[in-house]
Amino acid sequence: MTFSIILLIFLVWKTLDTWTLFLAPKVIPYLGFFPYGRELYDFGLPHLSSALANFDGIHYLLIAHRGNYVTWEQAYFPLYPLLMRFLTPVFFNNELITGMIISSVSFFIGLMIFLKLFRSKFWLLIFLLVFPTSFFFSAIYTEGLFFLLLTLTLFFLKKENYQVVILLAILSALTKLVGVFLIIPIIFHLVGKPQFRRELKWKNLILVLSPFIGLGIYCLYLIKTTGNPLMFITSQPVFGANRSTNLIFLPQVIWRYLKIFITASHTWQYYVSIFEFLVFGFVLTILIIDLFKHLKFTENFKLKIENYDRLGLNIFSFANILLPTLTGTLSSVPRYALFSLSLFIFLSEIRNKWIKIVIAVVFLAFHIFALGFFGQGYFIS
Repeated sequence: MTFSIILLIFLVWKTLDTWTLFLAPKVIPYLGFFPYGRELYDFGLPHLSSALANFDGIHYLLIAHRGNYVTWEQAYFPLYPLLMRFLTPVFFNNELITGMIISSVSFFIGLMIFLKLFRSKFWLLIFLLVFPTSFFFSAIYTEGLFFLLLTLTLFFLKKENYQVVILLAILSALTKLVGVFLIIPIIFHLVGKPQFRRELKWKNLILVLSPFIGLGIYCLYLIKTTGNPLMFITSQPVFGANRSTNLIFLPQVIWRYLKIFITASHTWQYYVSIFEFLVFGFVLTILIIDLFKHLKFTENFKLKIENYDRLGLNIFSFANILLPTLTGTLSSVPRYALFSLSLFIFLSEIRNKWIKIVIAVVFLAFHIFALGFFGQGYFIS
Protein backbone atom coordinates (compact mmCIF):
# COMPACT_ATOMS: atom_id res chain seq x y z
CA MET A 1 0.00 0.00 0.00
CA THR A 2 1.27 3.46 -0.88
CA PHE A 3 1.52 6.35 1.56
CA SER A 4 -1.27 8.25 -0.22
CA ILE A 5 -3.72 5.32 0.09
CA ILE A 6 -2.96 4.85 3.78
CA LEU A 7 -3.37 8.60 4.35
CA LEU A 8 -6.68 8.61 2.45
CA ILE A 9 -8.08 5.71 4.52
CA PHE A 10 -6.87 7.40 7.70
CA LEU A 11 -8.62 10.65 6.76
CA VAL A 12 -11.84 8.78 5.93
CA TRP A 13 -11.64 7.21 9.40
CA LYS A 14 -11.17 10.64 11.02
CA THR A 15 -14.05 12.07 8.98
CA LEU A 16 -16.35 9.24 10.02
CA ASP A 17 -15.50 9.81 13.69
CA THR A 18 -16.09 13.55 13.33
CA TRP A 19 -19.54 13.02 11.79
CA THR A 20 -20.39 10.51 14.52
CA LEU A 21 -19.53 13.08 17.21
CA PHE A 22 -21.49 15.75 15.31
CA LEU A 23 -24.67 13.66 14.98
CA ALA A 24 -24.54 11.98 18.40
CA PRO A 25 -26.09 14.94 20.35
CA LYS A 26 -29.12 14.81 18.04
CA VAL A 27 -30.04 11.25 19.07
CA ILE A 28 -28.28 10.57 22.42
CA PRO A 29 -28.99 12.68 25.52
CA TYR A 30 -25.89 14.01 27.29
CA LEU A 31 -24.87 12.27 30.53
CA GLY A 32 -21.35 13.45 31.44
CA PHE A 33 -21.08 12.65 35.14
CA PHE A 34 -17.27 12.49 35.21
CA PRO A 35 -15.23 14.92 37.39
CA TYR A 36 -14.03 18.23 35.94
CA GLY A 37 -16.28 17.92 32.90
CA ARG A 38 -17.02 21.65 32.95
CA GLU A 39 -13.30 22.46 32.73
CA LEU A 40 -13.36 21.18 29.15
CA TYR A 41 -15.09 24.44 28.15
CA ASP A 42 -12.05 26.40 29.36
CA PHE A 43 -10.05 25.19 26.37
CA GLY A 44 -12.34 27.07 24.00
CA LEU A 45 -12.94 24.30 21.46
CA PRO A 46 -16.28 22.95 20.18
CA HIS A 47 -17.88 19.73 21.41
CA LEU A 48 -16.46 17.81 18.44
CA SER A 49 -13.00 18.28 19.96
CA SER A 50 -13.64 18.48 23.69
CA ALA A 51 -15.66 15.24 23.61
CA LEU A 52 -12.42 13.40 22.87
CA ALA A 53 -11.17 14.44 26.32
CA ASN A 54 -14.04 12.94 28.30
CA PHE A 55 -13.27 10.94 31.47
CA ASP A 56 -9.49 10.26 31.67
CA GLY A 57 -8.76 12.88 29.04
CA ILE A 58 -9.55 15.85 31.26
CA HIS A 59 -7.10 14.54 33.88
CA TYR A 60 -4.29 14.43 31.32
CA LEU A 61 -5.16 17.99 30.29
CA LEU A 62 -5.13 19.27 33.87
CA ILE A 63 -1.87 17.50 34.70
CA ALA A 64 -0.28 19.03 31.61
CA HIS A 65 -1.69 22.47 32.43
CA ARG A 66 -0.52 22.46 36.05
CA GLY A 67 2.71 20.61 35.45
CA ASN A 68 2.18 18.35 38.45
CA TYR A 69 -0.13 15.76 39.99
CA VAL A 70 -2.78 16.35 42.62
CA THR A 71 -4.04 13.64 44.99
CA TRP A 72 -4.82 10.31 43.28
CA GLU A 73 -3.95 11.49 39.75
CA GLN A 74 -0.80 9.35 39.88
CA ALA A 75 -2.87 6.63 38.18
CA TYR A 76 -2.09 8.51 34.95
CA PHE A 77 1.43 7.78 33.72
CA PRO A 78 3.59 10.85 33.09
CA LEU A 79 5.08 10.82 29.58
CA TYR A 80 1.95 11.87 27.65
CA PRO A 81 1.07 14.90 29.84
CA LEU A 82 4.77 15.87 30.03
CA LEU A 83 5.01 15.83 26.24
CA MET A 84 1.77 17.78 26.02
CA ARG A 85 3.06 20.44 28.43
CA PHE A 86 6.35 20.72 26.55
CA LEU A 87 4.68 21.16 23.13
CA THR A 88 1.74 23.36 24.19
CA PRO A 89 3.58 26.65 23.46
CA VAL A 90 3.97 25.45 19.86
CA PHE A 91 0.22 24.89 19.46
CA PHE A 92 -1.47 28.13 20.55
CA ASN A 93 -0.87 27.46 24.28
CA ASN A 94 -3.84 25.11 24.23
CA GLU A 95 -3.34 21.70 25.83
CA LEU A 96 -6.44 20.25 24.15
CA ILE A 97 -5.19 21.08 20.65
CA THR A 98 -1.72 19.84 21.57
CA GLY A 99 -3.01 16.55 22.96
CA MET A 100 -5.10 15.82 19.87
CA ILE A 101 -2.17 16.54 17.57
CA ILE A 102 0.19 14.34 19.61
CA SER A 103 -2.32 11.48 19.64
CA SER A 104 -3.33 11.66 15.97
CA VAL A 105 0.16 12.18 14.55
CA SER A 106 1.61 9.47 16.79
CA PHE A 107 -1.10 7.03 15.73
CA PHE A 108 -0.64 7.74 12.03
CA ILE A 109 3.14 7.29 12.20
CA GLY A 110 2.58 4.13 14.26
CA LEU A 111 0.22 2.85 11.56
CA MET A 112 2.88 3.32 8.89
CA ILE A 113 5.42 1.42 10.97
CA PHE A 114 2.96 -1.34 11.89
CA LEU A 115 2.08 -1.95 8.25
CA LYS A 116 5.77 -2.31 7.41
CA LEU A 117 6.09 -5.20 9.83
CA PHE A 118 3.34 -7.52 8.57
CA ARG A 119 1.62 -8.77 5.46
CA SER A 120 -2.10 -8.33 4.59
CA LYS A 121 -1.58 -4.59 4.95
CA PHE A 122 -5.01 -3.47 3.71
CA TRP A 123 -7.01 -5.69 6.06
CA LEU A 124 -4.64 -5.03 8.93
CA LEU A 125 -5.31 -1.32 8.49
CA ILE A 126 -9.06 -1.79 8.16
CA PHE A 127 -9.47 -4.01 11.23
CA LEU A 128 -7.42 -1.66 13.38
CA LEU A 129 -9.35 1.45 12.28
CA VAL A 130 -12.87 0.01 12.53
CA PHE A 131 -12.30 -1.75 15.85
CA PRO A 132 -15.04 -0.59 18.25
CA THR A 133 -12.73 1.54 20.43
CA SER A 134 -10.12 2.70 17.90
CA PHE A 135 -11.30 6.31 18.35
CA PHE A 136 -9.18 6.37 21.52
CA PHE A 137 -6.09 6.48 19.31
CA SER A 138 -6.83 10.11 18.45
CA ALA A 139 -8.42 11.09 21.77
CA ILE A 140 -6.75 12.79 24.75
CA TYR A 141 -5.60 9.42 25.98
CA THR A 142 -2.21 7.68 25.93
CA GLU A 143 -3.33 5.19 23.26
CA GLY A 144 -1.97 7.05 20.21
CA LEU A 145 1.43 7.74 21.76
CA PHE A 146 1.78 4.24 23.19
CA PHE A 147 0.86 2.68 19.84
CA LEU A 148 3.72 4.60 18.24
CA LEU A 149 6.20 3.54 20.93
CA LEU A 150 5.01 -0.09 20.76
CA THR A 151 5.32 -0.36 16.99
CA LEU A 152 8.70 1.40 17.02
CA THR A 153 9.93 -1.06 19.64
CA LEU A 154 8.84 -4.02 17.50
CA PHE A 155 10.37 -2.43 14.40
CA PHE A 156 13.81 -1.78 15.90
CA LEU A 157 13.73 -5.15 17.66
CA LYS A 158 13.35 -6.75 14.23
CA LYS A 159 16.22 -4.57 12.95
CA GLU A 160 18.29 -5.67 15.99
CA ASN A 161 19.00 -2.05 16.92
CA TYR A 162 18.93 -2.81 20.61
CA GLN A 163 20.15 0.57 21.88
CA VAL A 164 17.08 2.21 20.38
CA VAL A 165 14.86 -0.59 21.72
CA ILE A 166 16.12 0.10 25.26
CA LEU A 167 15.16 3.78 25.00
CA LEU A 168 11.76 3.01 23.45
CA ALA A 169 10.96 0.37 26.08
CA ILE A 170 11.76 2.84 28.86
CA LEU A 171 9.53 5.49 27.28
CA SER A 172 6.74 2.94 26.73
CA ALA A 173 6.70 2.01 30.42
CA LEU A 174 6.52 5.73 31.27
CA THR A 175 3.41 6.00 29.07
CA LYS A 176 1.30 3.02 30.13
CA LEU A 177 1.72 0.30 32.75
CA VAL A 178 1.33 -2.37 30.06
CA GLY A 179 4.64 -1.09 28.67
CA VAL A 180 6.45 -3.30 31.19
CA PHE A 181 5.15 -6.32 29.27
CA LEU A 182 7.45 -5.41 26.39
CA ILE A 183 9.85 -7.66 28.26
CA ILE A 184 7.91 -10.53 26.66
CA PRO A 185 8.54 -9.82 22.94
CA ILE A 186 12.11 -8.78 23.82
CA ILE A 187 12.84 -12.11 25.54
CA PHE A 188 11.22 -14.18 22.79
CA HIS A 189 13.16 -12.25 20.15
CA LEU A 190 16.47 -12.92 21.92
CA VAL A 191 15.68 -16.58 22.57
CA GLY A 192 14.99 -16.99 18.86
CA LYS A 193 18.59 -15.92 18.10
CA PRO A 194 21.08 -18.82 18.08
CA GLN A 195 23.91 -16.57 19.25
CA PHE A 196 21.89 -15.56 22.32
CA ARG A 197 21.34 -19.19 23.26
CA ARG A 198 25.10 -19.80 22.97
CA GLU A 199 26.29 -16.75 24.85
CA LEU A 200 24.66 -14.48 27.44
CA LYS A 201 25.90 -10.90 27.63
CA TRP A 202 25.29 -8.15 30.18
CA LYS A 203 24.01 -5.93 27.37
CA ASN A 204 21.16 -8.37 26.85
CA LEU A 205 20.25 -8.07 30.52
CA ILE A 206 19.89 -4.29 30.18
CA LEU A 207 17.75 -4.81 27.07
CA VAL A 208 15.47 -7.31 28.83
CA LEU A 209 15.07 -5.13 31.93
CA SER A 210 14.61 -1.84 30.07
CA PRO A 211 10.79 -1.77 30.44
CA PHE A 212 11.20 -2.11 34.21
CA ILE A 213 13.75 0.70 34.19
CA GLY A 214 11.01 2.97 32.85
CA LEU A 215 8.55 1.83 35.51
CA GLY A 216 11.29 2.18 38.14
CA ILE A 217 11.84 5.81 37.17
CA TYR A 218 8.16 6.55 37.77
CA CYS A 219 8.19 4.60 41.05
CA LEU A 220 11.16 6.66 42.28
CA TYR A 221 9.24 9.84 41.46
CA LEU A 222 6.24 8.53 43.38
CA ILE A 223 8.40 7.69 46.39
CA LYS A 224 9.75 11.23 46.40
CA THR A 225 6.36 12.92 45.98
CA THR A 226 3.95 10.59 47.81
CA GLY A 227 6.04 8.05 49.71
CA ASN A 228 4.20 5.25 47.90
CA PRO A 229 5.97 3.71 44.86
CA LEU A 230 2.76 1.90 43.86
CA MET A 231 0.52 4.95 43.98
CA PHE A 232 -0.48 4.30 40.34
CA ILE A 233 -2.21 1.13 41.62
CA THR A 234 -3.39 2.40 44.99
CA SER A 235 -5.26 5.30 43.38
CA GLN A 236 -7.23 3.16 40.89
CA PRO A 237 -10.41 2.59 42.99
CA VAL A 238 -10.87 6.36 43.40
CA PHE A 239 -11.94 6.73 39.76
CA GLY A 240 -15.06 4.62 40.12
CA ALA A 241 -14.36 1.75 37.72
CA ASN A 242 -15.08 -0.85 40.42
CA ARG A 243 -11.42 -1.85 40.54
CA SER A 244 -9.91 -3.72 43.45
CA THR A 245 -6.34 -3.29 44.71
CA ASN A 246 -6.37 -7.01 45.63
CA LEU A 247 -5.68 -9.65 42.98
CA ILE A 248 -8.85 -11.25 41.61
CA PHE A 249 -8.54 -14.10 39.14
CA LEU A 250 -10.34 -14.46 35.84
CA PRO A 251 -12.89 -17.17 36.82
CA GLN A 252 -14.12 -14.89 39.62
CA VAL A 253 -14.42 -11.99 37.19
CA ILE A 254 -16.39 -14.08 34.69
CA TRP A 255 -18.70 -15.34 37.44
CA ARG A 256 -19.27 -11.76 38.55
CA TYR A 257 -20.31 -10.73 35.04
CA LEU A 258 -22.62 -13.71 34.64
CA LYS A 259 -24.40 -12.67 37.86
CA ILE A 260 -24.71 -9.13 36.50
CA PHE A 261 -26.38 -10.41 33.33
CA ILE A 262 -28.88 -12.43 35.37
CA THR A 263 -29.70 -10.07 38.25
CA ALA A 264 -28.89 -6.46 37.29
CA SER A 265 -31.45 -4.00 35.98
CA HIS A 266 -31.16 -3.04 32.33
CA THR A 267 -29.55 0.38 32.67
CA TRP A 268 -26.91 1.64 30.22
CA GLN A 269 -24.23 0.26 32.58
CA TYR A 270 -25.77 -3.19 32.04
CA TYR A 271 -25.27 -2.93 28.29
CA VAL A 272 -21.73 -1.60 28.73
CA SER A 273 -21.02 -4.73 30.79
CA ILE A 274 -22.29 -6.88 27.91
CA PHE A 275 -20.07 -4.90 25.52
CA GLU A 276 -17.03 -5.45 27.77
CA PHE A 277 -17.76 -9.16 28.11
CA LEU A 278 -18.28 -9.71 24.37
CA VAL A 279 -15.11 -7.87 23.38
CA PHE A 280 -13.06 -9.69 26.00
CA GLY A 281 -14.44 -13.09 24.97
CA PHE A 282 -13.84 -12.42 21.28
CA VAL A 283 -10.27 -11.16 21.74
CA LEU A 284 -9.35 -13.97 24.14
CA THR A 285 -10.72 -16.63 21.77
CA ILE A 286 -8.76 -15.26 18.80
CA LEU A 287 -5.56 -15.03 20.85
CA ILE A 288 -5.92 -18.67 21.97
CA ILE A 289 -6.38 -19.80 18.34
CA ASP A 290 -3.43 -17.66 17.28
CA LEU A 291 -1.28 -19.15 20.06
CA PHE A 292 -1.78 -22.71 18.81
CA LYS A 293 -1.07 -21.48 15.30
CA HIS A 294 2.50 -20.71 16.37
CA LEU A 295 3.04 -23.79 18.52
CA LYS A 296 3.87 -26.90 16.50
CA PHE A 297 4.73 -30.41 17.64
CA THR A 298 7.15 -32.76 15.85
CA GLU A 299 6.54 -36.45 15.28
CA ASN A 300 8.32 -37.12 18.58
CA PHE A 301 5.86 -34.73 20.31
CA LYS A 302 8.55 -32.14 20.90
CA LEU A 303 7.47 -28.52 20.90
CA LYS A 304 8.63 -26.59 17.85
CA ILE A 305 8.40 -22.81 17.62
CA GLU A 306 8.55 -21.54 14.05
CA ASN A 307 8.42 -17.80 14.72
CA TYR A 308 9.64 -16.56 18.08
CA ASP A 309 8.77 -12.92 17.35
CA ARG A 310 5.13 -13.70 16.52
CA LEU A 311 4.83 -15.96 19.56
CA GLY A 312 6.29 -13.23 21.76
CA LEU A 313 3.77 -10.73 20.39
CA ASN A 314 0.97 -13.21 21.07
CA ILE A 315 2.01 -13.66 24.71
CA PHE A 316 2.31 -9.87 25.03
CA SER A 317 -1.23 -9.59 23.64
CA PHE A 318 -2.45 -12.07 26.27
CA ALA A 319 -0.74 -10.14 29.07
CA ASN A 320 -2.23 -6.90 27.78
CA ILE A 321 -5.81 -8.22 27.82
CA LEU A 322 -5.50 -10.17 31.09
CA LEU A 323 -3.77 -7.50 33.21
CA PRO A 324 -6.90 -5.36 33.86
CA THR A 325 -8.94 -8.44 34.81
CA LEU A 326 -6.74 -8.87 37.90
CA THR A 327 -8.51 -5.84 39.38
CA GLY A 328 -11.80 -7.75 39.37
CA THR A 329 -13.47 -6.13 36.38
CA LEU A 330 -13.52 -6.04 32.58
CA SER A 331 -13.97 -2.28 32.70
CA SER A 332 -11.92 -0.57 29.95
CA VAL A 333 -10.96 -3.94 28.42
CA PRO A 334 -12.39 -2.89 25.01
CA ARG A 335 -9.86 -0.03 25.05
CA TYR A 336 -6.97 -2.12 26.38
CA ALA A 337 -7.66 -4.66 23.62
CA LEU A 338 -6.28 -2.15 21.11
CA PHE A 339 -2.76 -3.30 22.01
CA SER A 340 -3.44 -7.01 21.65
CA LEU A 341 -1.94 -6.66 18.20
CA SER A 342 -1.99 -10.39 17.46
CA LEU A 343 -5.77 -10.06 17.21
CA PHE A 344 -5.57 -7.74 14.21
CA ILE A 345 -2.78 -9.71 12.55
CA PHE A 346 -4.73 -12.96 12.86
CA LEU A 347 -7.92 -11.42 11.46
CA SER A 348 -6.06 -9.90 8.53
CA GLU A 349 -4.67 -13.33 7.62
CA ILE A 350 -8.09 -15.01 7.38
CA ARG A 351 -8.33 -16.33 3.82
CA ASN A 352 -12.08 -16.01 3.34
CA LYS A 353 -12.80 -12.47 2.18
CA TRP A 354 -16.47 -12.57 3.21
CA ILE A 355 -15.65 -13.55 6.77
CA LYS A 356 -13.33 -10.54 6.96
CA ILE A 357 -16.01 -8.26 5.52
CA VAL A 358 -18.61 -9.44 8.07
CA ILE A 359 -16.20 -8.93 10.98
CA ALA A 360 -15.26 -5.46 9.71
CA VAL A 361 -18.92 -4.43 9.36
CA VAL A 362 -19.74 -5.64 12.89
CA PHE A 363 -16.68 -3.80 14.24
CA LEU A 364 -17.73 -0.62 12.43
CA ALA A 365 -21.29 -0.74 13.80
CA PHE A 366 -20.00 -1.11 17.37
CA HIS A 367 -17.43 1.62 16.68
CA ILE A 368 -20.09 4.17 15.72
CA PHE A 369 -22.30 3.34 18.71
CA ALA A 370 -19.39 3.33 21.17
CA LEU A 371 -18.02 6.65 19.95
CA GLY A 372 -21.46 8.27 19.90
CA PHE A 373 -22.14 7.34 23.53
CA PHE A 374 -18.60 8.17 24.65
CA GLY A 375 -18.88 11.62 23.08
CA GLN A 376 -22.10 12.19 25.02
CA GLY A 377 -20.47 11.41 28.35
CA TYR A 378 -21.24 7.70 28.78
CA PHE A 379 -18.39 5.60 30.12
CA ILE A 380 -17.70 3.04 27.39
CA SER A 381 -14.14 1.94 28.06
